[in-house]
Amino acid sequence: MRILIVEDEIKIASFLHRGLNESGYVVDLAHNGEDGLHLAVNVDYDLIILDVMLPRRSGWSIISEIRRMNRETPTLFLTAKDAVEDRVKGLELGADDYLVKPFAFTELLARIKTILRRGPVRQPDLIEIADLLIDLPRHKASRCGAHLNLTPKEFSLLSLLARHQGDVLSRSIIADQVWDMNFDSDTNVVDVAVRRLRAKVDDPYPQKLIHTLRGAGYVLEER
Repeated sequence: MRILIVEDEIKIASFLHRGLNESGYVVDLAHNGEDGLHLAVNVDYDLIILDVMLPRRSGWSIISEIRRMNRETPTLFLTAKDAVEDRVKGLELGADDYLVKPFAFTELLARIKTILRRGPVRQPDLIEIADLLIDLPRHKASRCGAHLNLTPKEFSLLSLLARHQGDVLSRSIIADQVWDMNFDSDTNVVDVAVRRLRAKVDDPYPQKLIHTLRGAGYVLEER
């Protein structure tokens, strides 16, 4: 299970990072709202732990933007704002739970387990972009009704781009999500994989769906 913590108080963030790591979770940290939103929309998390009062972008703003993009990642607010109207606002914006500081780590862990027991966020079984059809459960893809003969890594790469349709994904995010590796600027594994995927998905067809943004990454979208 992978968890994102967006918390600007360094001591609290470090405490949560260590405690959740020791409890068996993979944890990413962001210390301001802009970085938190970037990770939340570009990486697939099982849960987001989100402070309300953050520099550069508030927790309210982050969850509003996440839900506007139809991303249903479970979210737990962790904040010192304990007024009833604040708790109601968080829930109305789409939070799954709300825990007020100071808190006991055992309570936080119990709430996390309760949220995660509800099951993973349901992804659509089929993704359709122009004449490209991706069947996620069956690991199959086709264009214009013709089957695309993809390797498992190629399918993982294509499905990652498709699930983030219209979003530019950096090479480091792609490397992390598809190969579970830290991106090294000296390696071209991502570029080679995208080139091979294009040869199957785009080259035989007049409409191109995989696009490069120089210096930024790759995006799958209909243009």
